[in-house]
Amino acid sequence: MRIKGKNFDGEGGEEEEQKLVVGYALTLKKKKSFLQPEFERLACKKGILFVAIDVNLPLSDQGPFDIILHKLLGKEWGDIVEDYRQTHPEVTVIDPPYAIQHLHNRQSMLQDVVDLNLSDFHGRVGVPKQMVIMKDPLSIPDEVAKAGLKLPLVAKEIVVDGSAKSHELFLACDWSSLSELEPPLVLQEFVNHDGILFKIYIVGDAIKVVRRFSLSNVNQCQLAKVPGIFPFPRVSSAAASANDADLDPRVAEVPPRPLLERLSKELRHRLGLRLFNIDMIREHGTRDIFYVIDINYFPGYGKMPDYEVIFTDFLLTFKKKKYRAISCED
Repeated sequence: MRIKGKNFDGEGGEEEEQKLVVGYALTLKKKKSFLQPEFERLACKKGILFVAIDVNLPLSDQGPFDIILHKLLGKEWGDIVEDYRQTHPEVTVIDPPYAIQHLHNRQSMLQDVVDLNLSDFHGRVGVPKQMVIMKDPLSIPDEVAKAGLKLPLVAKEIVVDGSAKSHELFLACDWSSLSELEPPLVLQEFVNHDGILFKIYIVGDAIKVVRRFSLSNVNQCQLAKVPGIFPFPRVSSAAASANDADLDPRVAEVPPRPLLERLSKELRHRLGLRLFNIDMIREHGTRDIFYVIDINYFPGYGKMPDYEVIFTDFLLTFKKKKYRAISCED
């Protein structure tokens, strides 16, 4: 798409300026939180045009697009986007469906962090010890004991499908209560982290860290007094922000920038994704021991400070690439 404007010599002639056309396929909830008015105004000023994709029409009949942003679930939609990627290589699809699918399974999503072996790079990054339970809840206590996991344990759904249920977390505090859980699920050792979680937003090469309140530390005496299974409070809400809280500096200190840059670069490459966030905690009593506990695709960027500028700059990198390609063709 093109708009008319003054040419670059300032003589009032007409110059056709190319807009960067971004087709988007998002749920109504995601559209409302992501495409906020201030973001759309800034993007428009920078020559970016957002166009809604009609999922009831063939994707190839719509556009033309320079970029497609999407976060819709289901194999049918994934197949449509993948087919479009193959037949329209000139369009940048953010991100490939097969790569996104990797983060829909908590059994495998953290394996890339394990494989990185970031054990001595401005700190250590690992993954809490975890195991998968597929069936038979009565066997869970024995299976956990055999695996050597220690209480308390965080119980999570295996499949991340965008539903409220898939984001539910529970804390299991005693052995007998483990058999009350409903497989399939992932059990992950709870690591004391002083009640602070770092949400690390990745937008292409850009990194933004936000502190969130999380669950307080748990000791063995508390475990003995409170047997059972307890739901986790949601920590993704903007209301749970700890950015302006009066915290112990040792607790509030964000992970070292070189560590985050290395981690995000490696995960972008291994996951094949440009848009995701990492949930990271620092082990209580340490300064440089961190754990990645979750990775989410296309998270709630509307809760990220300065997201309008960061995301606009990210999209503009594709506009520059487009102009370079046109220049080479000329």
